[in-house]
Amino acid sequence: MTFLVGALEIGGTHVTVGRVDVARSRLDASGLRRFSLGAQTDREGLLAVISKAAIAAALPEVDLWGIATPGPFDYEKGVSQIRGLGKLDGLYGINLRDRLARDLGLLHPERIRFLNDAQAFILGEWWAGAAKGHRRAMGVTLGTGLGSGFVDAGEIVVSGPGVPSEGRLDLVPFRGRAIEEIVSSRGIVAAFGGGVEVAEIARGAREGDKRAAAVFRGFGSALGEFLEPWLVRFAPTCLVFGGSITRAWDLFEGTFRESCPEAARLDRCSPADQLEEAPLLGAALHAVRSQSETS
Repeated sequence: MTFLVGALEIGGTHVTVGRVDVARSRLDASGLRRFSLGAQTDREGLLAVISKAAIAAALPEVDLWGIATPGPFDYEKGVSQIRGLGKLDGLYGINLRDRLARDLGLLHPERIRFLNDAQAFILGEWWAGAAKGHRRAMGVTLGTGLGSGFVDAGEIVVSGPGVPSEGRLDLVPFRGRAIEEIVSSRGIVAAFGGGVEVAEIARGAREGDKRAAAVFRGFGSALGEFLEPWLVRFAPTCLVFGGSITRAWDLFEGTFRESCPEAARLDRCSPADQLEEAPLLGAALHAVRSQSETS
């Protein structure tokens, strides 16, 4: 019998949902669906989209859910602590576990489990993607912010030698500034001079815009310089990139590798195999494991 787990990823611009076939380490035949948050920034608007996405993947036999969401967040209680970071501020103080359990008709809210989105990403890639077969792997998500996850023998590592506080590279300053002021979508837009989205800048770079190309070269150089010491400290054999900016890998791979010699020693350094699916896979695996621990 197929064991399906509902999985949801809450991002800054959209919500992604799917059902994970645990036995096969992949989404079921219904695939993945995305729901745009659009201009929704108020509490009820955000919650309506999140619930709509979850309901779209609900089935009577799906009574276990894994939710990947950015921090700060109380992942044990299911309460958002996001404030001052942009679109998801409206969720501050909301108990998403209780809200989703109500909207999904779940009798046992504790069967909804939460995990940091970047950690879910690398866990999913370890389970069924680029990091499969690697004991130690490191994941970095590049988008509205910078996310990170560290895996050792299939377990998320958030402390100890070679790992930043809480496993969060976004808390590590760089060049006297917050790393996300440089390595993020807003960092790319600011370096370009504003007024356009990252996708447009990437398009321009591929079409010969020298200023746009220079922005991505600078981005790659900064990213490599920043990650180099962490690759040395954690010593993974695999580094996987996710997030929307990774779609422009061809524009910054060269300067990244130039400024990060340690990358050449890795068995693999590349974008994700499961760029969109990985956070759902990782969130589902986390839910299964967490439920087993409490059964």
